[in-house]
Formats: sequence, C-alpha cells, structure tokens
Amino acid sequence: MSNALNESKTESSSESAGVTADVSTGTTTAGESDEQIREEWSNYHFDGPAKLSVEDLNVYYGTDHALKDVSMEIPEKSVTALIGPSGCGKSTFLRCLNRMNDRIKTARVEGSVELDETEIYDANANLVELRKRIGMVFQQPNPFPKSIRDNISYGPRKHGDIDTGLLARLLGRDDTEEESELVERSLKQAALWEEVSDRLDDNALGLSGGQQQRLCIARCLAVDPEVILMDEPASALDPIATSKIEDLVEELSKQYTVVIVTHNMQQAARISDQTAVFLTGGELVEYDDTDKIFENPESQRVEDYITGKFG
Repeated sequence: MSNALNESKTESSSESAGVTADVSTGTTTAGESDEQIREEWSNYHFDGPAKLSVEDLNVYYGTDHALKDVSMEIPEKSVTALIGPSGCGKSTFLRCLNRMNDRIKTARVEGSVELDETEIYDANANLVELRKRIGMVFQQPNPFPKSIRDNISYGPRKHGDIDTGLLARLLGRDDTEEESELVERSLKQAALWEEVSDRLDDNALGLSGGQQQRLCIARCLAVDPEVILMDEPASALDPIATSKIEDLVEELSKQYTVVIVTHNMQQAARISDQTAVFLTGGELVEYDDTDKIFENPESQRVEDYITGKFG
C-alpha cells in the first residue's frame, strides 16, 4: 500500500501544479476555447438510486485549488468513467470518494460525499470500514511480496473475517476451508483462477503485469466491497492485458459500482455507462450517458477535447 500512497502523493502534486497556472491566470490550456460552464450540463438524471452523491466538493493542496465545486451523483451497479486532460482533477476526485486524500498532509477537502445517503466525511466515520466498502485499484499493480493465496486472504484476515493458523485450530476456530473458498471465488471473479489455481503458494511478484493487476482486483473483491475505484488500471499494460481488464470491468459492474479514471477515451466509450468530463481548473464540465458525451456533447470544450483539438 505504501507504493500506492507514494504514487497518489506524486499524482496529487502534479495535478495541483497543473491547476495552479490555470487558476492563478484564469486562462485555459493551449487549444482550449473559453466557455462559460452551465450547471445543466452536469445535472445527470438516471433511473434508480444513487450509490454515491457528491455536492459542492472542493479540494485544496495548500493554496492550490485543485477541484472546484463538483456536484454529481453516481448510480449503483454501473461503470462511471472520469476523463479529461492531465492535471484536471480526475484522480483527486476519485480519491475523495474513499477519503484517500486524508493521507496527504497538504490536502483539504470541503463539501459532501454520501455513500447510500450517509456522509463519509462525518468526523465519526470509520475509515477502515469505509475503505472496505469502497475499495481502490491503483494505476501500477501493487501486489504484496507474499503468495498469491496470502494476497487474497490478507484483507479478510485483517478485518477478522477469517482466522487460520495453529492458535485458531487449537481454539476450534480454524477457517482454512473458508479461506480456500474465498481465494477461489475472488480469483474467479477477477478472471484469474484458471491461470493461477495450481500455484497459489507462489510469490505474487512472479506474475505478469496484467496478472498482477487482476490479482489486485481480486484482493479488493475479497473484502466484499460495494464500490470499486480504479485509477487508470490498464495504463501500464499491453493491449491483450488491457482487453482482459476491460472485460472484467464490464462483468464487475453487474454486481458492483465501478468508477474508473482513464486517459483512453476509446476505453471510456467501450466500457462505461456514463462519463464525466473534467477540464482545466479542476471543474466538472459535463456529465451524461457515455453515448451522449461522445456523440453529441453540450460543451464545445468537451467536443474539442474528445476530437483531439487539445489535451
């Protein structure tokens, strides 16, 4: 997890650095047209309940205003893609959804984020429980230097959901069989079981990059989350591994709420149900059904970004 956190801090610094110039000068990125944002462009309506509700979210890194007045609702059991140029606040927003920005000393978050109508920024919120309900998969695969089996069972053991070992056996509380079932179920959900079922005791660091990323997804699934956050999960992978991750994301959305940051617009168009577009200054410019965003966006800047005129 330490590697992931260091990566988050690095990304946060680069995001805030990119935003600073935009905020202080009031200018847009080269090639980006000047345009007044309309609230209705991001007022996305959908059937069914919202799993996550965000209202007037602002994030500061020191004096840098990295995310500005973002409000949006995310439907359950679907894929929401976050797209936009580097430094626009996508990853910052994603980390707000399970309070990962709390780990960055210079970060200050204002506004509201609700999970099933419960405020996650409440002073009494249980962060361990929150991050169990809202898991995260990072850009670079970060398996623990342990066996494949231990990677999967680490979370449930930490949360007290399974108990194994000599003491557990002596006390009659041995959950070895439950652990085996959990490992198999999680790896099958992550479409990795057939590739590793005969080497569960091998070191996870010996897996390929794509396999490591699917292992990290399986590790996230092992604690039975409700929401899965993904920060460019396929950006470091080859096309074949990327295709497997995309297929997996689509399959997971039948059971989980998935929010994914991607720089690959074709990927967003392929796998997401709705897309939110962030542009310079940390602003949410447009949020709608993915087909609508890519085929007939309301914002000229969004159209310019999607067609490659800037970004």
